[in-house]
Amino acid sequence: MTRSYTVGIVGATGIAGQQFVIALQGHPWFSIERLAASERSAGRPFGQALLDPKTGARRWWCQEEPAAKVLSIPVENGDAFDPEGLDVVFSATESDVAQVQEPRFAKTTAVVSTASAFRYEADVPLLVPNVNMDHAELIHRQRKNRGWKGFVVPIPNCTVTGLVITLKPLADAFGLRSAIVTAMNGLSGAGRSPGVMGLDILDNIIPFIPKEEEKVQTECRKILPQHPAEISATCTRVNVMEGHTESVFAALGRRASVDEVKHAFRSVRNEARELGLPTAPAEWIKVHDNPFRPQPRLDRDNGGGMTTTVGRVREDNVLPNGMKYLLVSHNTRMGAAAGAVLVAEYLAVKGYLHS
Repeated sequence: MTRSYTVGIVGATGIAGQQFVIALQGHPWFSIERLAASERSAGRPFGQALLDPKTGARRWWCQEEPAAKVLSIPVENGDAFDPEGLDVVFSATESDVAQVQEPRFAKTTAVVSTASAFRYEADVPLLVPNVNMDHAELIHRQRKNRGWKGFVVPIPNCTVTGLVITLKPLADAFGLRSAIVTAMNGLSGAGRSPGVMGLDILDNIIPFIPKEEEKVQTECRKILPQHPAEISATCTRVNVMEGHTESVFAALGRRASVDEVKHAFRSVRNEARELGLPTAPAEWIKVHDNPFRPQPRLDRDNGGGMTTTVGRVREDNVLPNGMKYLLVSHNTRMGAAAGAVLVAEYLAVKGYLHS
């Protein structure tokens, strides 16, 4: 079946919006037709809107280059943006902006967002492929409750993504009582403004990310409600450009061996791949036996940045039925724009998008 959907990106000039451009510009189903950003960027082609007005430097932060077609698209004012005629809006704004803009877009159009504005609403699904995509059924309730033709579907915080991808198979196979996680998050998760100052992170670890730990604990419970485990999180910022590394201690519902746990990771059903979703990686969870892996520099790009990589799986002798491991997840691909695109692909296949 041939699929074709027209899409717009709101917040297109920011780092998250640029990541959407890269994830979408060569997509076989989704065609970038419109771009929107703040008033100061509006009224100019995207390529010109990226230029610093004082220095002329191009403020483009992705390694991949934007396509010439995308550079020529005029940037609209997000506050006045009317998405009617588009099939999907990808929202990449700050939460306070999304709180105002996304409900307006959703009156007519599907909205898939990286913002946290609506993550905690009871009728808003917080979706992770191969983990809880059955929660998409909440879209029907959301439309009924709010009188929208469209909907808002956010993806979770980027620290949460790799964590729930690995906790879900453990919970399904063995049960899950609790999990303690220490996240060592890449610099790119802080964005460019205000971000983390270079001299602060050199020879250093920033021990606190505001609101991050609360997000991890709350969002895990929402994504895995059938496994009401207690989650305790410590989130730090480390001197790594891309990739979140997380040390996880899990108290399972029953005793399991290291081999059983590795098998649970390796045998996860990759429904996204089975459905033929273009952004889905061939390997959903990659398990290393080498105790020196995973490492963000070596493993963040596995599966094009969409594979969660696990290693150092071993028993823990403190927690009941304890098991511990490390994971690496690419925070600006699977944990951000590309992950949102993968969610949109699933929604398209399941009939939630109408081209």
